[in-house]
Amino acid sequence: MRDDLAASHLKGKLEAPRFADGMLRAVVIGTAALRGKPSSYAGLDTELLCGERFTVYDEKDGWAWGQSGADCYVGYVQSPALGEPGPPPTHRVTALRTPIFPAADLKRPPIDFLPMNAKIAVLEQEGKYARIAQGHVPATHIAPAASWAADWVAIAERFLGVPYLWGGKTATGLDCSGLIQTALEAAGIAAPRDTDMMEAGLGQAIEPGAKLSGLTRGDLVFWRGHMGVMLDGVRLLHANAFHMEVAIEPVGGAVARIRNVEGDPRAFKRLQ
Repeated sequence: MRDDLAASHLKGKLEAPRFADGMLRAVVIGTAALRGKPSSYAGLDTELLCGERFTVYDEKDGWAWGQSGADCYVGYVQSPALGEPGPPPTHRVTALRTPIFPAADLKRPPIDFLPMNAKIAVLEQEGKYARIAQGHVPATHIAPAASWAADWVAIAERFLGVPYLWGGKTATGLDCSGLIQTALEAAGIAAPRDTDMMEAGLGQAIEPGAKLSGLTRGDLVFWRGHMGVMLDGVRLLHANAFHMEVAIEPVGGAVARIRNVEGDPRAFKRLQ
């Protein structure tokens, strides 16, 4: 909802000057920024990936206001980034990024790039390429939509060195919860977008043990407004603004450093 508008399914639950049914759209470019205000200068709240569904409730001056079907985030997207939903996705991108070529020819300049977890409908296979509505992508960079990575932590580790970007969730740049959400999605595990929501909704709380000796691979560490994942019993992987990238550091050192800014960790969670 906004001050002047709310989704029709909220009638009877709240009051609003007007309600709208919404129109289902899909992201038709590689990545679309979702912002809190209809301006390219507004902060980046999160990113929508190609193939993601987005329900539009209002559209004005080149901006669509609506809600993401993937994680329910609400905000403004530039209208040209959206189009008709088209056929259901058949595949998803498994590479960190993959180019879309105008033809099945790697020497042609790419039209766009698709990020990991972008959802595409393959129209036909052409040798080493898969043809989609926007062009051609390398067949080795995609997988059937319902096939998932076996080790989500290994997926997260592939982003090592990627720049930190508030609101980002691609190999161009991502934030702490964007890294975790992206890696989990690649393994078929749905997760909310924000750190506090993940803390509340993911896994089971565990005791970290004396000097954090009870942690193991895949355990999540939560601070106020920050999170990371354990690679083993000692090393923490996290996208952070201190290193300004996805980095690995001893969890004890991270806890000591972050204590001066955000305090001690609020929770340790283990996915079942």
